[in-house]
Amino acid sequence: MARFNESLNAIVTLNPTAIDEAHAIDQRVANGETLPLAGVPVGIKDVTPVAGLRTTYGSPFYTDHIPFEDALVVTRLRQAGAVIIGKTNTPEFAAGGNTWNDIFGRTRNPWDPAKSAGGSTGGGAVGLATGMIALAEGTDLGGSLRIPASFCGVTGLRPSPGLVPTHPSDWVWDTLQVTGPMARTSEDVALMLQAIAGPGPHSPLRQPTAGRDFVGAARSGPQRSLRLAYCPDIAGIGVDPGVEKVSRDATAKLADEGHVVEEIELDFGKARDAFLSLRGYWFVSHMFERLGHIEEFGINVRNNTKAGLNCSTAELGAAERVRSELWHRFRVFFESFDHLLTPTMCVPPFPVEQNYPETVAGRTMKTYVDWLAPTFLLSLTGLPVGSVPCGLDAGGMPVGLQVVGRPEGEEAVLALMSAVQAVAPVGAPPLTKTKATL
Repeated sequence: MARFNESLNAIVTLNPTAIDEAHAIDQRVANGETLPLAGVPVGIKDVTPVAGLRTTYGSPFYTDHIPFEDALVVTRLRQAGAVIIGKTNTPEFAAGGNTWNDIFGRTRNPWDPAKSAGGSTGGGAVGLATGMIALAEGTDLGGSLRIPASFCGVTGLRPSPGLVPTHPSDWVWDTLQVTGPMARTSEDVALMLQAIAGPGPHSPLRQPTAGRDFVGAARSGPQRSLRLAYCPDIAGIGVDPGVEKVSRDATAKLADEGHVVEEIELDFGKARDAFLSLRGYWFVSHMFERLGHIEEFGINVRNNTKAGLNCSTAELGAAERVRSELWHRFRVFFESFDHLLTPTMCVPPFPVEQNYPETVAGRTMKTYVDWLAPTFLLSLTGLPVGSVPCGLDAGGMPVGLQVVGRPEGEEAVLALMSAVQAVAPVGAPPLTKTKATL
């Protein structure tokens, strides 16, 4: 943190009791407790409450907000022996694919500080890539664990809804946003998932975890030759040629390892409007108690909430119909394939000062969120989806590959991500290999 945080802006609030907590963990180990994450430094996204530690949600409205209780995911990390290092930067209320807000400013990409780190768990991804933390907690509505993982060369997993309960939550029936892990490797993601997964008393969305071994799956990798489908452009909006080449090359390496890879055409572009309608509904549901103050929030939160307020019942019904169709399309897909592989992002990291890129593969976007479509379309499915680094493009920037698994198939996703890491390692950002500070 001393070397990189001032210039990259990953961790925005330090935990002043972290060293004391580490000593307490040493004592717990000495007393005979088995702690799978003993002493592991973790960053908590600044939308997730930590008792006694400033949690701003990236919003000036909450600049001095200090929660009274830990979120459930934080409690479970502490129970496993993790040390909470501090809060990681995020856009206001996690609304955006580029990490910046009016309190703490912009988070920069460790591979090129002039570029975006992605979002909305951008601070966590940068902290991982530079070694400030070993695990990062985050959330994912439209790609917030996968986008920064791709841009920063780390690994993120969007779990199935209910596998990691989100508490506290302003909308307990939320099936679009999930809480999940990010780390440098698939195995580390699995270690964190093992600690935080499982039903909780505060959430009606739940999955049983008895007998599930995420760590063993990640360590072992795929147990047989898999049937893999590769689709370069699931959103039908185009993909940067450099990004697509790296992704395609990685799938070819998997084929060399004995897996069967077939390129297929899929077009989920029809689901784009469905996601935008449901995203607006999501913001209204989560911001309901704050609707009287909506003009006090930033442009992303304000506009998304207003879009939700203007969304008709017919539009929401149509969106849910599309979501149902998408589920059945994947049900049929998994009769022929074990996984879908597709580039996490359709663009490489763009200048950090931009809120979003204006073009995709040289074409002007129809809406400002088009560039997020490869991730948010998959959010609609409720399936486990991971992003794993699969190589560097010609400009030396990391590229992520999405791995989509069957329902409750996190183990298989983690195993295949381990296989990708083995055949296409990216290493660490060049700046971490020098002794000079930025």
